[in-house]
Amino acid sequence: QVHLAESGGGSVQAGESLTLSCAASVIGVCPYDMSWYRRAQGPGREIVARIDSNGRTTYADAVQGRFTISLNNANNTLSLHMNSLRPDDTDIYYCHLNQHGCNEGGTYYSAISSWGQGTQVTVSS
Repeated sequence: QVHLAESGGGSVQAGESLTLSCAASVIGVCPYDMSWYRRAQGPGREIVARIDSNGRTTYADAVQGRFTISLNNANNTLSLHMNSLRPDDTDIYYCHLNQHGCNEGGTYYSAISSWGQGTQVTVSS
């Protein structure tokens, strides 16, 4: 099982910036994507941004142009740089690892899905 440890949440004023980090204990050899979600108002969690093992990124419309997701492969740390924060960005943010199963070198590796514990971001007007 992969352990994900988030950090960097806090309270800021509207227009300010925050950076969230998520350290993964290990990332295996199979293709994967890592994402940031937030709890949002409805059931389930809302995806904020995603990066895959090829470096391709996608963003929710609400954060496009304000947030940047990145992954440091040297230390398995996912980051979310959040600029121009707004009160409606207030939420609990979770990182997620979705690693696909694959056959590598004659060994089959099962798929992995892991969540971090969440970190609170509060933006005041």
